[in-house]
Amino acid sequence: MINMIRNAKDQAAALAMAAYRAAAADGTLPQAAVPAAPVEIPKDTANGDFTTTFAMAAARALRQPPRAIAQALLDHMDLSGSYFTSAEIAGPGFLNFRLGSDWYGGVLSAVEAEGDSYGTNDGLKGKKYMVEFVSANPTGPMHMGNARGGVLGDTLASVLSACGADVTREFYVNDAGHQIDKFAHSIEARYLQIIQGEDAVPFPEDGYQGVDIRELAQAYYDQHGEELLNVPAEERQEKLAQFGLSVNLPRMKTDLERYKIHYDNWFYESSLHESGYVAETVDLLTEKGWTYEKDGALWLKTADILREHYRRAGKKEADIEKLDLKDDVLRRANGFYTYFAADIAYHRNKFAVRGFDKVINVWGADHHGHVARLKGALDALDLNGSERLDIVLMQLVKLLRDGEVVRMSKRTGKAISLHDLLDEVSVDAARWYFNAKPDTQMEFDLGLAVREDSENPIYYVEYAHARICSLLRTLKEEGASVPAQADVDLSLLSGETEQALIKQIAQFCEEVKLAARDYDPSHINRYLQELAGCFHRFYTACRIKGEAPAVMAARLKLADETRIVLKNGLRLIGVDAPEKM
Repeated sequence: MINMIRNAKDQAAALAMAAYRAAAADGTLPQAAVPAAPVEIPKDTANGDFTTTFAMAAARALRQPPRAIAQALLDHMDLSGSYFTSAEIAGPGFLNFRLGSDWYGGVLSAVEAEGDSYGTNDGLKGKKYMVEFVSANPTGPMHMGNARGGVLGDTLASVLSACGADVTREFYVNDAGHQIDKFAHSIEARYLQIIQGEDAVPFPEDGYQGVDIRELAQAYYDQHGEELLNVPAEERQEKLAQFGLSVNLPRMKTDLERYKIHYDNWFYESSLHESGYVAETVDLLTEKGWTYEKDGALWLKTADILREHYRRAGKKEADIEKLDLKDDVLRRANGFYTYFAADIAYHRNKFAVRGFDKVINVWGADHHGHVARLKGALDALDLNGSERLDIVLMQLVKLLRDGEVVRMSKRTGKAISLHDLLDEVSVDAARWYFNAKPDTQMEFDLGLAVREDSENPIYYVEYAHARICSLLRTLKEEGASVPAQADVDLSLLSGETEQALIKQIAQFCEEVKLAARDYDPSHINRYLQELAGCFHRFYTACRIKGEAPAVMAARLKLADETRIVLKNGLRLIGVDAPEKM
């Protein structure tokens, strides 16, 4: 878990602070309460590999010009034994550091020592996380939003695990409530139409119109004939709904497994109702004074809860009053609990029963209005939903082919489902493209996803890995194997493209942390494209085969460690690292 970027930043900060203390000790600079030295990587590394703005940050406290402070630091700085070979002043007072061979060697040592675990860290060790994602209604096939949410949730869980968290992947099965009632009525109508004729049986106005509903009704009829024709409607609907779920849920699981998504838990909404947990949760809200009855229904004081939430967050009263805050029904006049009541109970279960420290839900952007309401309800239950529940909202997906928007499958003539998509493009391509920044609308170009050239980023990255593997095979056949670092003269890796590649390898540790911090696993995609580009440039500029033995050994070692990092990154986003292409 060695992070050489972090180590270099910490060392540069320590060098700057030590230089200040030395300058203050001999009177060159005054004694004062100064800020810690901030260290960053400059945009243009021609000016140095790391830079600190300490001189500018401390100028007011020290009452001296930043460049004079920087010069004093430089005069009192001892770089011996450090990662850096030199430091210099630039601009209004930047102090820039240049890396030496010890740092570059440290990067390669870390990769060699950590191998498959390189890039991981223990920043979230001891934390219990849940990532709930997809959670599609089991009333029909999974669509593009589910396809995108599946990858975002799965890869987010991976980067959180890479940061040391104990992560559970969960699918919430909405097998109760209004949508299942509508599902049952829809199949029932199609089933009765098969027996009595379409004109004899009206179809529900709000029913599910899809061909899949007709197929479920036909499948039940083919297996059981007219056995449900004369039973009570409630019994018929229950049996048809359960039959539909028994077909759809395994199909969803199969599609998700094909998509390389494996859940730790499938949680059924029906279990919350059957166990009485929804009723218990609503009763608890009532005990705490957060409900009232009106028109026979039980309501949650959502507006009051949110006002209190916004006040704690520092929002002005005038701004709160402008919000269209409304209360929510928890139990209808007919005695049935709403989906919101079940959702509150479900999330109470996550925190109060299963003890997750943090819960992350991946939702479509159309659910944005539900976020504050759910967090507020959990706050009302004293579960600190505002802090412990995080929602990742993802934007829509637009499928393109030859620049034209695609809505229908060429194969089926129906709206494109996840299953249809995976018949058109590889699973790796689908996972790569859907792992885009969640808060941006994305365009998935079906034509680009199957191209085998550098314009297709997934091909470009996988090809870099395969290219290294091919090189290793060829050299092995000629008797040259990858050396241990102890047998390599790393000072020979002094070229611009070699050092740029090593820096990019070092950056992987930072990108994993950023992906977890931002709940944005697309950091890994962007990183891998940069790493592949650095490797291809290195490979073009620096011969390996046929070079002097010492040079070949050093460059071969660098190529092999690039292979390890490419593989680690691809594994994080659930994409294969092919050895041949």
